[in-house]
Amino acid sequence: MADRRLQVFHTVAKLLSFTKAAETLHMTQPAVTFQVRQLEEHFNTRLFDRTHNRVTLTEAGRRCYEYAEQIFELYAEMENFVKELTSDVSGTLTLGASTTVAEYMLPSLLSGFTKKFPEIQLRLKVSNTEGIVSMIENSMIDLGIVEGPVTNKNLLVEVCRVDQLVVIVPPGHELAKRASISMEELMHFPFIGREEGSGTRDVIMGHMTKMGLDRNNLNICMELGSPESIKGAVEAGMGVSIVSGATIEKELKLKVLNKLDLEPQLEREFSFVRQRQKFRLRAMDELLDYARGYCDSKK
Repeated sequence: MADRRLQVFHTVAKLLSFTKAAETLHMTQPAVTFQVRQLEEHFNTRLFDRTHNRVTLTEAGRRCYEYAEQIFELYAEMENFVKELTSDVSGTLTLGASTTVAEYMLPSLLSGFTKKFPEIQLRLKVSNTEGIVSMIENSMIDLGIVEGPVTNKNLLVEVCRVDQLVVIVPPGHELAKRASISMEELMHFPFIGREEGSGTRDVIMGHMTKMGLDRNNLNICMELGSPESIKGAVEAGMGVSIVSGATIEKELKLKVLNKLDLEPQLEREFSFVRQRQKFRLRAMDELLDYARGYCDSKK
């Protein structure tokens, strides 16, 4: 129902990028540019300054953005009110999940939810924790589920479950027959870690700081972007690593990896992250209630 030109303008203004707006809206960049020009012609003024590969709002653009925020907030509030009256549970929700959550937690959670609420369409974006938090901040997704700490105090963060991190080594490794190891001991072995921005990496580095250890002394031999790639590298004998205990059930059964507990234990929280909105669609409430129940059942 809302003016498409205004929607496109609002997205460009929020991201200050025509390219990122096109990706977010699933449009081509020329189509985004055309919609913005249509709105500028309607108002007979420029809404953006485009100089030196930078996009900034003009004074008129800044005021239009403020009004657009109010318009879309009122529109969503109206839509939510009508759906509450009609008991309609439908719509589209865009979720974002960090890599570990997306690969090992979401498939069974979302499968059950879509069976219960077939009229709600779900879209999923996968990134590391830093990327998901950024998407929430820029209203690119409705709800994020992350595996690392969230420092933005303007976001609502709700812990859904606690995950234990464990050390993995190949079966022939000198540590393979041990049941546990300290972080200080582990630092002497080649370590395969996650990339910058990963929640798992942040938790490990925070743990080292808490233990009074110099994180620069961690013998990182390789950085990889997913639990699967890390498990494969460890299995191939390229180093040791720390991963979520929930990600290695298959490998332990097949006896291609060995697990050691960290002493003291290292745990981290999986959390729901969302904006502090005045209202939510009923579909969001249903998803949160279902996800909370799912997480409680796994404790």
